[in-house]
Amino acid sequence: MNKQSFLSILAVSIFIASCGNKSDKPAQAGDAQPVKEYKTLVLESKSATLNTDYPASIQGQENIEIRPRVEGYIEKIYVDEGAVVKTGQTLFKISAPEYEQEVRTAAASIKSAQAAVSTAKLAVQKVKPLVEKGIISKYELESAQFNYESAMATLAQANASLVNAKTNLGYTTVTSPVNGVVGSIPFRLGSLVSSNTAEPLTTVSSIGNVYAYFAMNEKMLLNFTDTDSGVSLAQKIKKLPAVSLLLSDGSAYDKKGSIETINGLINTETGSVNIRARFPNPQGIIRSGSSVTVRIPKAINEGLLIPQSATFELQDKLFAVVVGKDGKTKNTNITVLDNSAAGNYYVVTSGLKPGDQIVLEGVAALKDGSQIKTHNVSAETVYADLK
Repeated sequence: MNKQSFLSILAVSIFIASCGNKSDKPAQAGDAQPVKEYKTLVLESKSATLNTDYPASIQGQENIEIRPRVEGYIEKIYVDEGAVVKTGQTLFKISAPEYEQEVRTAAASIKSAQAAVSTAKLAVQKVKPLVEKGIISKYELESAQFNYESAMATLAQANASLVNAKTNLGYTTVTSPVNGVVGSIPFRLGSLVSSNTAEPLTTVSSIGNVYAYFAMNEKMLLNFTDTDSGVSLAQKIKKLPAVSLLLSDGSAYDKKGSIETINGLINTETGSVNIRARFPNPQGIIRSGSSVTVRIPKAINEGLLIPQSATFELQDKLFAVVVGKDGKTKNTNITVLDNSAAGNYYVVTSGLKPGDQIVLEGVAALKDGSQIKTHNVSAETVYADLK
């Protein structure tokens, strides 16, 4: 190999080595980093209706236990579990022959008493003219009249006994006291029942109207009843908005309800108060014992609403990320209206103001002073699900 060839190979080797060292050079702390883009929103005051959901249980307007008034064997069952019944409709027939016998005995006693009355009346009519003529003493007439009055009293007692006997016999036919739905029937034909039986024959639930019972904590209650309409709680309740009902499958019930009562006592263990809402149920769709959700609307007038996704919690405090004009972020502590976490939004009471630009997503990973690229989203898009 001549000298010129050797120098050429050496020059190429040096060039390759220098290129490798350049590509393997580590990044320095001062090198520029790419700026990440985040979706943002410029806040503005907005009016909307927020819905808050509460789990609830349903009870019929009346849940009436059907119990026998007399002792006997169940002779016939006229209804089945879950049947819709009307007031006065026959539910059970109890076999109690002794009450039929009491009716017959009472009827016979009436006939006997009527005969005694007739005999006493004839005695009075017979004695009266004899007394007037002085043939017999007045004592005889008074005695006859006393016998007549005694016979009338016996007849009245016999009539009362017949009424009682017929009443007792009527108790052998058990009817429904209200319109409603028949519950479970624990007894079968031939079962011996009486007024002392522990279990009722069945329960009839009147469900023309149903009650939804749910609980609300004290702070929510104060916010819920914070209205200028009325002075007393009863007046405020009357002014509360109509409430909705979500059935167990998530579908909305087609009829609105109303808050009727708020329990006067707050549970010291849970810090909550029980509330009752009434819903019409003419078709009997809702049954007693159902698990539902009561949805309460709250109107917000010119409030500052932010999506829950634009916040994060740290040490029991709520934060939002505000973007300055220089594109740098600042974690801002905010306070929200109690019970305002309705749907997907908070109602901000302090910490933010109209015109502030906030980050909508990924806020928990951002630190104070982070440089970001903003991609502003329209308010119509952010609040699309608000009514």
